[in-house]
Amino acid sequence: MNKDSPRVEKIRKALQSLQPSHLAIVDESHRHAGHEGARDGRGHFAVEVVSEEFRGLAPLARHRKVYEAVGELMQTDIHALSIKASAPG
Repeated sequence: MNKDSPRVEKIRKALQSLQPSHLAIVDESHRHAGHEGARDGRGHFAVEVVSEEFRGLAPLARHRKVYEAVGELMQTDIHALSIKASAPG
């Protein structure tokens, strides 16, 4: 089994504030090598989060909650974040 990168672990820890019942994080940085945003060392990630916190929220509000959770990581570790956020069921 592959160990997650330190950045993935930071993202995982940050998203625990949403109390997810499901959380998947994929580091897609390798697909963007040479890309303008990759030059500063930040990465490209895809997250899939299922949480009761999202129940009754519109997709934009769900994304805002994810961005709030990762907060400072958007300045230090994340260049691009693809988000799939939903409530259980």
